[in-house]
Amino acid sequence: MATTSPFLSLLLFSLFFFSFSSSATTFSTTNRRIKKVEYLKLPLLHKDTFPSNPSQSLSSDIRRLNTLYSSLLHRSAKLPLTSGASSGSGQYFVDLRLGTPPQRLLLVADTGSDLVWVTCSACRSCTRGRGNSAFLARHSSTYFPYHCYDKKCNLVPNPKGVACNHTRQHSPCRYEYSYSDKSETKGFFSTETTTLNASSGSSVKFKKLSFGCSFEASGPSITGPSFNGAQGVMGLGRGSISLASQLGRRFGNKFSYCLMDYTLSPTPTSYLLIGRSNTVNGSKMSYTPMINNPFTSTFYYIGIESVYIEDVKLPIRPSVWAIDELGNGGTVMDSGTTLTFLAEPAYRRIVRAFKRLVKLPKADDKTMGFDLCVNVSGVVRPSFPKMSFKLSGDSVFSPPPGNYFIDTAVDVKCLALQPLTAPSGFSVIGNLMQQGFVFEFDRDRSRIGFSRHGCGKP
Repeated sequence: MATTSPFLSLLLFSLFFFSFSSSATTFSTTNRRIKKVEYLKLPLLHKDTFPSNPSQSLSSDIRRLNTLYSSLLHRSAKLPLTSGASSGSGQYFVDLRLGTPPQRLLLVADTGSDLVWVTCSACRSCTRGRGNSAFLARHSSTYFPYHCYDKKCNLVPNPKGVACNHTRQHSPCRYEYSYSDKSETKGFFSTETTTLNASSGSSVKFKKLSFGCSFEASGPSITGPSFNGAQGVMGLGRGSISLASQLGRRFGNKFSYCLMDYTLSPTPTSYLLIGRSNTVNGSKMSYTPMINNPFTSTFYYIGIESVYIEDVKLPIRPSVWAIDELGNGGTVMDSGTTLTFLAEPAYRRIVRAFKRLVKLPKADDKTMGFDLCVNVSGVVRPSFPKMSFKLSGDSVFSPPPGNYFIDTAVDVKCLALQPLTAPSGFSVIGNLMQQGFVFEFDRDRSRIGFSRHGCGKP
């Protein structure tokens, strides 16, 4: 198995591989059994503001995309989501309780990866306090690393030169994930009991969660500013070891989320919903098919057919959006990337159109990394042209201008798009562009739904 694993970068969102019992049970805070649940609704923890230094966010996004591209080359529960914006990150976090007794961890929720992993410590005498940022494996009575001979060990990349001793009782499954920016996480592929805290105040417990217990992590993607406040990653990708895949059979093989506008005060809670719920109204959803890429099973591809600005179709060749015979190109929905990256020919056409239509004065000091920034001082409600994406399946995604013109300094707004220059890369619709919409990932029907109705309902 290759030593470089499919993985992420970390600017937003992830879950875990779960082996679980046939039913999930809800418990009250007094641990009294109440009922079986049909879906989970988890808060996505979201910080109050966009990163004070947008160029830092851009740098983290670029590192993430390099990692995602590298992985391609190497081929209903509702949970609160918390954003990491105030810690210099555009990520959203999920509150996970791991072990017996449970230990609280914040994980980056990420649709662009599969593996779930947490930072681990083998300390025996440590007491888990506010400052402890690792899972204390020796403090849990239900923690158990897979044996290297277990078939589940084949689901993760194993380090070179480490032989498996089939006869030894304690020969753990070692994994090693390497990233294109030289970031690395190493540890034991393990199983554990996990508890997810739902928005209702109840909790849902699962047995035998399969995850990476990381004893060594290095590199900017997983130790730098974009990872501040997180103790690991929760993968929601299409691969077999993601949380979405492992919970799929129990919760209808479907999940959705709603990312609320970060500019609102107080910041409303965003949610990740695993399973089916009445809060997602299918009659008001627009759907576009998930596009398959034979070179990767992780990413959620969609098909862009054309781009409109102020209802005028831009002259962009359809081949700009296509996946080629080597698996390059296409467009991915990614909660773990903050900004939106578009194939360069399309990006240039879009920027040119906006520069022609936006009548506001240019900012004196253009924010580093953005090609269009304007001065909005004295303008109470600045107006920007409307952009729409016509998608496969005859659906149209029309985000409000606030999703792509963002505040980067006092009285300065910039177009939050970036050109995709890597020849082996793909376009990415990031989490800022997704704000204010419910996005439903229906894996059984291979489609992605979206709607502005019902976003953020409790």
